[in-house]
This record gives sequence, C-alpha cells and structure tokens, in this order.
Amino acid sequence: MKKLTLLVLLAIALQSSAQTKWSEKVAATVDKIWPDSLPIGSRTKWSYDMGVVLKGFESLWMRTGNVAYYNSLKNRMDYFVQNDGSIKGYELEEYNIDHVNNGKLVLMLYRITGAEKYKKAAMHLRDQLRTHPRTKEGGFWHKKIYTNQMWLDGLYMGAPFYAEYAMLFHEDTAFNDIANQFIWMEKNARDPKTGLIYHAWDESKEQQWANKTTGTSPHFWARAMGWYSDALVDALDYFPADHPKRKDLIAILNRLVNAIEKQQDPTTGLWYDVMNYNGPGKEKNYFEASASSQFVYAIAKGVRKGYLPAAKLAIAKKGYDGIVKRFIKEENGQTNLHGTVKVSGLGGKPYRDGSFAYYMSEDVIVNDAKGVGAFLLAAGEMEQLPTQAVGKGKTVLLDRWFNSEKKKDAGGEMSYWHYTWEERSHGGYYTWGTIFESYGATLKSLDVAPTASNLSKASVYIIVDPDHVRDNPNPNYVTATDVTAISNWVNAGGVLILLANDSNNCDLKHFNLLAQKFGVTFTDNSLNMVKNDTYVQGEVLPGANNPVFKTTKKMFLKEISELNVKAPAKAIVTKDGAAIIAVAKYGKGTVFSVGDPWIYNEYIDNRKLLPADFENYKAAEDLAKWLLQTATKK
Repeated sequence: MKKLTLLVLLAIALQSSAQTKWSEKVAATVDKIWPDSLPIGSRTKWSYDMGVVLKGFESLWMRTGNVAYYNSLKNRMDYFVQNDGSIKGYELEEYNIDHVNNGKLVLMLYRITGAEKYKKAAMHLRDQLRTHPRTKEGGFWHKKIYTNQMWLDGLYMGAPFYAEYAMLFHEDTAFNDIANQFIWMEKNARDPKTGLIYHAWDESKEQQWANKTTGTSPHFWARAMGWYSDALVDALDYFPADHPKRKDLIAILNRLVNAIEKQQDPTTGLWYDVMNYNGPGKEKNYFEASASSQFVYAIAKGVRKGYLPAAKLAIAKKGYDGIVKRFIKEENGQTNLHGTVKVSGLGGKPYRDGSFAYYMSEDVIVNDAKGVGAFLLAAGEMEQLPTQAVGKGKTVLLDRWFNSEKKKDAGGEMSYWHYTWEERSHGGYYTWGTIFESYGATLKSLDVAPTASNLSKASVYIIVDPDHVRDNPNPNYVTATDVTAISNWVNAGGVLILLANDSNNCDLKHFNLLAQKFGVTFTDNSLNMVKNDTYVQGEVLPGANNPVFKTTKKMFLKEISELNVKAPAKAIVTKDGAAIIAVAKYGKGTVFSVGDPWIYNEYIDNRKLLPADFENYKAAEDLAKWLLQTATKK
C-alpha cells in the first residue's frame, strides 16, 4: 500500500511539473531584470543575445495570445531601429556576423506591421552579407577582425535571417548559398570519429588555436554545436520544400543529432561544456545550461517538423527534465536560470587559445541572456508536447482558389496575401496556423480547384471569403463540379470549414451552392455592425456546454452574414434569435459554418487590443482542437 501511495504521489508530482509553464516564469524574470523600455543585457548595445531572448518572446506570444510579449519585443527593437531604417550602434563595416542575428526580429516586425523602417533595417543587414569582401567565395566569415575564420556560431547568426529574407524578397539563388554554409562547415570541421563539429575553422591555418593540417580549433564547444543545431531547424522554416539541397540539410541535422545523443549524460540528461573531453583536468568540465537548452530545442522542433525520427524526442525530454531540475531555481521572487557560461571564443586580445583550460576559465553565471533565450525556445517546444497528439498525422488544407487575392509583396511580385498561413499582417491566418501546429497538425494550401485527388490527404479543408469581382477581376466561383468533389470528400470523413463574410465583401451567390448542400445559407442580412471602437456591438456568447467552444465565454465578431439553417445543419451559436454559427453532420464528415473570416490575425493575436473579456484567441484554440478531434481522415 505504501509503495502504491508513493507511486501515485510521484505521478501527481510529475504531472504538476509538466503543467508548469517555465517559459512564462522565466520571461517574467526577463522583464523584471531588464525592463522592456531598455534592451536586454548589461549595455544598451545592438547585441545578438538580445535577439535570442526575443525569439523566445515571439514564441510565447504565438502560443498564448498574450500581446504583452509582442509589445515587449517591439519596444526593445524600436530602441535601435530608427524611423529612417538606420540601426543605433550598428556598423556594417565591422562585418560582424553576430550583428545579423537581430535581423530575425526586424523581419518579423516588418511582416507584421508593414512599416518601411523595418524593411530598410533588414536591407542594411542583408547588405552586410552581400558586401563582405569575401562574399563571392561563400561562407559566413565570422568578423572582419577575424580574417579567414568561420565559427559555428555564425551559422545561427546569419543563416535563418538570410533564409527568411530570401523567401520574402525572392532571392531564390540565396538558398544554394545558405545550404552551402552548413555543408561547408560539416565538411571542414566535422570529426569523422565522433560526428561532432569543432568550434571553428581557420582557412589559413595560421591561428595559434588552429590545427596546422585541418585548420580546426582543438575542442568541441557545446554551445557552438547548439548554435549550429538551432540554425539548421530555424533555416529550414523558410527553405523551399522542393529545393534540391533541403534533403542535405535534413541529413546533416540527423547526423548531428546522432552525435549529440551519444554525448548526453545518461544520469542527468545534460551535456558538458566541452564535449567528449577526456584529457587532463577533465574533472573541471561541467554541465552547461545554454547548450543543453539549444539541443533540446533543436531536437524537439526537428521531431515536430518531421526532420527527425519520433524516437529522438526521448533525448529532448530527458534533457529538458535535467535542465529544469539542475538549472531552474525559484528564488527571491523570480525564476532564475543558473549554469550558463558567459562567453567562449577564440583569438582576440587577450588571446584565447582554444585549450580546455581556456574554456574552463570563463565565468559561469546566472540569467545570462544567451542561456535564458535558449531556455525560452526549448521550453516553448516542450510545452507543446502535451497537445501534439491531437492533430498528429492530420493536414489542414487552406483554400487559395476561391479566395485568391494577390498584391505586390516585399520583393515586388504578386503573391497571395489575404487569409493565408504565411501572412503575418492583420489579414492573415499565421497565428491560427501556429495554433494548429501546436496541436500537431501540418499546414498546406490549395491553389487550384478542389478535386478528389488533391483533397484526399486533407483532414480539414478551409474555404474563406470567396472572391467577387471587387476582390479579383477574374474570380474562381464555386461550381457544381466543386460541390460534388467537396461533398464527396466530406461524406468520406473530411471536416469542412466555411468562413464567409458579409454580402458586400464576399461572393455569397455561388458560395451558397456549396453551403446549401449541408443545410446552410449565408444571407444578405449583416449582423454585429460595429461602429468604430464600440466593441460591445460585436459581442457573441457561445453559451455554456457549447460543443465546439468548450472554454470560451465571449467572442468578438463583426459584420457577419446571418445564417439560414435547416437539416442536417444545426445552429450552435445564436444572437437575438439569429443563427451565427452552425454545424452539420454529413455522412462520416462534418461541416462548420460562420458568416465571417473571423479567426484572422487582427482578432486573435491581440494587437487589436480588444477588451480583455473577449476571448478570440481561446476561441481559435477551441475551434482548432475541435476540428482536429472531429476529423477522421488522415
């Protein structure tokens, strides 16, 4: 009986630990020790470690809908990015690859706000990569003062920014250059016995720290390996799916993780500061927090994205448990991260020779920004694990055929923009897409008419705001052929979402050919006509025991088409007797209908600053979860 009681108590303790949002606790400490009116760090400097922390804040914003994280990162970036696009304290001529890292946040803010100052700032950082004296030869050369040297750190600082910039501005040839950076470093700095990659490589082989045959530094520094690992999974976010070298990057990641796995301490789950070291003074080696966090992040994200086998997740779980147990401490009213080495480099003045003794001489501190940022990213991945099973193996397909609005993008090309997964401005579905991904689903888009073939692999199919001629001079109207293909797919178990709009902004005539198949008609009667900021006019109450919105008490919807509902559809949300949201069972499948695009960024990322009692982010979570749980097709 005593043994059983202990096991029950242990299970409860583990469950409680799993539910603790360490990312939010550590983020609160960040804002306490570095108020958001100032940059992160001890000096008001354009520093790469600030960017690592703020990427963690971006992750928190997307996973919680708490706009305070967005405001905090924007305030800090705006301290540096001036109205003319110049960056306070940044000098291109230094050619310091570290200074490119914060460009990830600059691009994020440009995509969200469209403000020209962020575009210009991003271009300045891109110019650094373009104008470096050795750019034509390839390679992320570390700094102007470190001629001929490439460090693993540089891949993290430069590659993800470069890849996102290339995606946005259609620099398609850049992806070859980006892939070659990773391939180059693996080729020149990888140890064939262990599979680990040395901290740095000196092409000239003239540095005191450089091996005179290979040019590599003497040891495998864990955080450098962490930078390289994280760079791979982050750059792949923007790499074209059909790029021939994408598979090479994924192969490198798999080899790297296999090597990292062999170095994980079997007892603690952590990694030593200098990996695979067995020489003199080895007892001084220590478990290091930032590198352990980086490995957890790269592995967990790699599994979630499908780059790594699912079995590798055990490495991340063991590592994360070790990080929380050893390095996270709640003390003096805040949650602190212990165990991060302040810095480790090579060369310079005074000269750093890359010896084991050198690495052991650097200070290990509490709440180092690099470690905190790495932990926030790792925690962000690990805190998604409990929900991943909801949509595992399921694809959410977003129509870009019936709604195919295009405009000139950042690179001057005509691109889809309204209600798309990629769009981060008010009118996109980026935030909702992040929620679907947090539930383990895969996102896809459909740019052609639906057919039995191209719907076959979708679990959920979303059609939103079909074009009329005011949106698109040549709209793709819903046809009888489309109705047959879609209804057959629903009948076989698919889940269809019909998100219309008020009649002034949507082609309801043809859309109703499809909706009426399931007992719904979108009418010309527009509801919730909100005047200016009188948000109460947009109030919608899903009601207790709502089958879809199980945790949401109040939502905001404006200018919506009232529904006429008949069997098999049933209204699940009404207002003043008018049907607003309906659900229909059709064969093995289900149809969800509402007369508004509704779940777009403007009303769920909370930059709109709706009154706090509106719960649109929570509604988006409830809806995504219900859709994925309802879908039987994989």
